[in-house]
Amino acid sequence: MTKFFSMLAAGLLAGLVSLSVWAVPLSYVEGTHYFPTAEKMTTTDAEKIVVVEMFSYTCPHCFALEPEIEEWKKTLSDDVKFVKVPAIFRDSWLELARVYYAAEASGDLEMLHPKLFNAIHVEKRRLSTEDQLLDFVEEQGIDREAFAKTMNSFSVKGKVKNALIMSRNSGITGVPAFIVEGEYRTNASSAGGSEQLFEVVDMLIEQSR
Repeated sequence: MTKFFSMLAAGLLAGLVSLSVWAVPLSYVEGTHYFPTAEKMTTTDAEKIVVVEMFSYTCPHCFALEPEIEEWKKTLSDDVKFVKVPAIFRDSWLELARVYYAAEASGDLEMLHPKLFNAIHVEKRRLSTEDQLLDFVEEQGIDREAFAKTMNSFSVKGKVKNALIMSRNSGITGVPAFIVEGEYRTNASSAGGSEQLFEVVDMLIEQSR
């Protein structure tokens, strides 16, 4: 009987040890799960912790991650500023970046952003040139001439230039990628998956505090 209780106690202890291991928070390591940016990026808000998502409308992973990003954004505290920046690695991405910032300037971004993703990935439309994009914008009830003028504005050109600099100098090699406080970068592949990606970003936010 004594031997039975000893074995039972040992089994319970092993179970508790196992549970305690699972209860320990995951540890994310620099150089494995996240990396320093190639050079320190200037952030857009000195008063807040700035988290940038580098994305492209043509990227299927960016499209798939959109709903998760929207849910995760709801968990961010007031001292965090989330910013999307269109990555620019090819000419067609530059045109899409111009549309993104023009829509932001005209107040049409909230409406146009999901429709662009849907048109490219669900409807399989080719939207890579200025004319194709302006055709699409016009279909959404937006004044084509006014939008084209905004796309070519000094303000939009400046934001596109900054997006291009960030794409080249941050050290990211693909999208979607996240940059925290202009200092660290990560993506789902490095983090170990989309769930872990947000955990890594949350850890970097806390580290920035």
